[in-house]
Amino acid sequence: MGFEKFLFYVFAIVLVFASVRVITVRNPVHAALFLVLAFFTSAALWLLLQAEFLAIALVLVYVGAVMVLFLFVVMMLDINVAPLREGFIRNAPLGIAVATIIVIEMALVLTSDRSGLVSGALQNYAADHSNTKELGSVMYTLYAYPFEIAALILLVAIVAAIGLTMRRRQGVRYVDPAEQVAVRREGRVRLVNLAAEKKS
Repeated sequence: MGFEKFLFYVFAIVLVFASVRVITVRNPVHAALFLVLAFFTSAALWLLLQAEFLAIALVLVYVGAVMVLFLFVVMMLDINVAPLREGFIRNAPLGIAVATIIVIEMALVLTSDRSGLVSGALQNYAADHSNTKELGSVMYTLYAYPFEIAALILLVAIVAAIGLTMRRRQGVRYVDPAEQVAVRREGRVRLVNLAAEKKS
């Protein structure tokens, strides 16, 4: 067993452990921190696969932005997780079925001849090879339609999230930007002419 394969198994074990802890730990803050560990370990696996751009993007985007937002929301909202865990046993068979399907799909992908793991080692590239350029050329030529469909699904999710949160609540003051823009000086400032007082 080479050193690269040894690193792969070490990172894979850590990734599986962190993923299991994300869904089994009771504290949501601890779950978010285990998710950060899972992202870092996934980035290490991307580096082993010579995909430096994806590894850096995973760390910068997810760990640097998304997970900070998750931790902020979890810690500021003080979510009561007890009602959320009541339906865990009820939904456990569906979750196990989905996890089994994902494991079977990953096994089929990794054992196929096109994965590069069965036929031999991964292809070595020159030092000046840009995997970012190759990733962009493949994404926008061969996988252009799936990329556009994914972008459309994300756009629908953004619009749905905005629509779910844009509801009026009682007892909350809202600022109307149209009223702020329409304000004139006469409506805000009043000039008062006071007579000068004489010293006695």
